[in-house]
Amino acid sequence: MPFQIPFKFGGSASDAPIATRARPSRMMEYDQPLVWVVVLLMLFGMVMVYSASVALPDSPKFAYLAGKNNYFLVRQAMFITISMVAGLFVFRIPVATWQRFAPLMFVATLVLLSLVLIPGVGVVVNGARRWLSLKIFNLQPSEIMKVVSVLYAADFTVRKQQYMHKLTKGFMPMAAAMALVGALLMLEPDLGAFGVVVCISMGILFLGGFNMIWFGGIGAVLVLVFSTIIALSPFRRARMFAYMNPWEEGNALDKAYQLTHSLIAFGRGEFFGVGLGGSVEKLHYLPEAHTDFIMAVIGEELGLVGVLVVIGLFYWLVKRAFDIGRQAIALEQHFAGLAAKGIGIWIGVQVFINMGVNLGLLPTKGLTLPLMSYGGSGVLFNCVGLAILLRIDYENRVRMRGGRQ
Repeated sequence: MPFQIPFKFGGSASDAPIATRARPSRMMEYDQPLVWVVVLLMLFGMVMVYSASVALPDSPKFAYLAGKNNYFLVRQAMFITISMVAGLFVFRIPVATWQRFAPLMFVATLVLLSLVLIPGVGVVVNGARRWLSLKIFNLQPSEIMKVVSVLYAADFTVRKQQYMHKLTKGFMPMAAAMALVGALLMLEPDLGAFGVVVCISMGILFLGGFNMIWFGGIGAVLVLVFSTIIALSPFRRARMFAYMNPWEEGNALDKAYQLTHSLIAFGRGEFFGVGLGGSVEKLHYLPEAHTDFIMAVIGEELGLVGVLVVIGLFYWLVKRAFDIGRQAIALEQHFAGLAAKGIGIWIGVQVFINMGVNLGLLPTKGLTLPLMSYGGSGVLFNCVGLAILLRIDYENRVRMRGGRQ
């Protein structure tokens, strides 16, 4: 077959065969950068969990793990695998289905929070009854409530949109629901989870157009409520005073013990850290180094640089959630938009509290670092929430291409 010139000299591109023309770029089916940031945070967290927990089997508390230095690493890898599989399943569920079942899921989660309080059913760890034993791992219903509160508050705001400027119909029903959740969480007790749930609910109501004057007044009341809870609880009150003066000898050896050792860890890390695996504070000085205080181990081993990298990744993740929510609202998908922003609020508030506690900016409180701290329930429901976020983004992309859901 003789050689053929594709188009004439001086001809236009329109004269070229179809196969040689430039093809328009296609929109990605899903948000790949978001997926990679989430995976990176989980894998980075798994490495740090291993580093922070490698010496735990040598302590009397974990004597039953003698010789199993990779115990927490193996379990965290298992949790991440299960969470990613669950995330793939959740991603396939349309957003409309989550909206339809949000009230039912809220009621079901209330039942789980009630079961935790039953002696013999709820599992007690460090004096708190927060878990249900599933043999393989302990399920923490308060983690389920965080993602469910996002869906329920978004659904409530959309259904009651016409009443958002009224206190009785626009706020009181949600306040009653959150009060019930708060009562159950405080019986565990779990003030940290209650604070996160309140921030999620109030944030979504605010974004949904709730009356600004009422919002400010209710915010002041909530500050008073949390202050009263702290004032009426002797151990919380003592922890607050210790936080205000952690280096006083009595506090440093008692209520502020975790805080002072966390600050020592950050101080040892300086700018570039002592090196991965080189932490001293994780050697039975800093309690819960692999869970609530994993950020302190990152600060000690990887220094200010490592801390800033983690902060940057979480900042990008939260900003992306708000961008997805803004796009959904622009497409008139109001439930999806509020849910996406609610997920951003949830991750952002919990990260801020955890890092604030580690850095001594906030009083010591037991909240894990999302996606990174050791734990099955936390990682699992972080992935569930982020899979819903990915689904919202996916449906946004389909609509922008002119498709339907």
